Amino acid sequence: GAFFYFTRLAGNAAYASIEGQPGAGASVLMSIRKGWTITPAVNVNKNQDMVHRAVGRAGVVLVGEGGHGLRSLLADERRKMERFAPGVPIHEIVIGNEADQVSVRKLQKRMKKFSKKLSTVQLRELRARLKSVGGLNIPLPKGPMPKNMRMPKPR
Repeated sequence: GAFFYFTRLAGNAAYASIEGQPGAGASVLMSIRKGWTITPAVNVNKNQDMVHRAVGRAGVVLVGEGGHGLRSLLADERRKMERFAPGVPIHEIVIGNEADQVSVRKLQKRMKKFSKKLSTVQLRELRARLKSVGGLNIPLPKGPMPKNMRMPKPR
């Protein structure tokens, strides 16, 4: 009994420490052990709103966290998924504490609730396809690093 209690306590402390931080959703998703391939921050904007992608038997789950710019990021990502993975169910979760959002604490539980729609073969195919498309398209300048450029200060 005590072990279970302390595990819960540690879990709650961990959630409390990451709640409200950019990337909190990604770290919770990464800790889901079975059945999901997580690509953190497949889509990010300047305000650090981000969309993570989880691929599993339920299809593609786009998990968004951040402010107002999130809707368009999610829509972009959904369009991209519909193009690359036609016919695959796409779910969206927004992390937060509003009525239509899922809190960081409940994210794992919510991910388990999705019904399995894809066979393992379909899933393997989907993962391969998404891998070939690539995940992160961060606009980095190509070519050699300019010497005289001032690096933007991290805030």
